[in-house]
Amino acid sequence: MSTHRRIDVSAHGPVTVVQIVDKKILDESAIQEMGSEILGLIEQEGRRSVALDFSLVEYLSSAALGKLITLDRKMKGHQGRLSLCSIRPEILEVFQITKLNKVFDIRKDVAEAVAAFEA
Repeated sequence: MSTHRRIDVSAHGPVTVVQIVDKKILDESAIQEMGSEILGLIEQEGRRSVALDFSLVEYLSSAALGKLITLDRKMKGHQGRLSLCSIRPEILEVFQITKLNKVFDIRKDVAEAVAAFEA
């Protein structure tokens, strides 16, 4: 498995859990790097069940939201599923205001996200 700077990757059975390690996802280059690392899991490593763990994330920019939408589309294009979990209430509110909570599969925590893939 390759080394990543912006994410930590672990396997929970057939589900790949990707913890985003940056507390603030603001900088365009950091967003692109994070996106490329996650995209590599989908395209190069063939991961089809990915849960993004936001437990360390305190803030994310609108550009980061755009990158998440792109990753979700890529995942669906590869017949996979993307789930988001452990999102802080103040960030979750942004997903609700923008109606992105209807686009993404958002779960309370990693355990619930992993269980949802197995259901």
